[in-house]
Amino acid sequence: MADHLLSEQLDTHNKQENAKFSSESGAEMTYTILWIHDEFKVQAADIFLTSFLKTGTTWLKALIFAIINRTQYDFSTHPLLSNNPHECFPFLDAYVHDHSHETISCLDSLPSPLLLATHFPFSLLPNSMITTSGCKFVYICRDPKDVLVSNWLFLNKLRPKELTPLPLEEAFELFCQGMSHFGPYWDHVLEYWKWSLEKPEKILFLKYEELKKEPLVVVKKLAEFLGQPFSLEEERKGIVQEIVRLCSFENLSNLEVNKTKTCKLTKDVVVNNNLYFRKGEIGDSKNYLTNEMMEHLDKITLEKLFGYGLTFGA
Repeated sequence: MADHLLSEQLDTHNKQENAKFSSESGAEMTYTILWIHDEFKVQAADIFLTSFLKTGTTWLKALIFAIINRTQYDFSTHPLLSNNPHECFPFLDAYVHDHSHETISCLDSLPSPLLLATHFPFSLLPNSMITTSGCKFVYICRDPKDVLVSNWLFLNKLRPKELTPLPLEEAFELFCQGMSHFGPYWDHVLEYWKWSLEKPEKILFLKYEELKKEPLVVVKKLAEFLGQPFSLEEERKGIVQEIVRLCSFENLSNLEVNKTKTCKLTKDVVVNNNLYFRKGEIGDSKNYLTNEMMEHLDKITLEKLFGYGLTFGA
């Protein structure tokens, strides 16, 4: 029954993202997600970062990695100085994308505790991730207008050179209709928001805008939630400030590794690290969207979030 329900979800999900798999590759992808859904082993100490594309994933990966490993590395020789955050904190999605048993078996060989990220909607998470007692989730959301613009700019840079850039007007229509790789943005957010209300000890729900405005407050909240609160001695030594500085947009974007190097997300996808660092600002979408576009997105947001006690922004 579980497999049947998941297959239905996957079928709907694939239609939403307009995936153009052949029947053979589509079946293989579905089989792989089902395999991970049933076989993926999760331990109580594991930590998962869940998010929609372009909502602050790279920044939050760096922060969580730095918090969890703060006693292991000196700030002057920290791995984040020579590695992109996505190399330190890999995507579960990449293992699904590569869909080979050899690749999937790598999940079992990753060091414990696991630090894995995913853009999967809540409804497609493996059972073991949801039911394992003790493992933690952190979710981050962002104003839909900024998410749309950031996605449009990012994905256009990833398009093959022989293809013309996707016009903003078309990207806007697709976003409003929920046609994206991981389903409608508002549904993605609401699924995790409702779960955070049901299981506040399991999932911490964050907003990008709050992290931008009060990074020290949010980082301490994050460490507390992950079971690694900062001691008075650490606070006295300025460890919280050092983590915020290390992981700041200004610092990460100016590192050589993030200016000139690449990151291999899957066996087929290699991304220039500098694409992960554009502006990191709140409200930059106003420089791209018309007033009518912004009003329409705000209207959808009000309709979608009505009655759930959730608003975007700080």
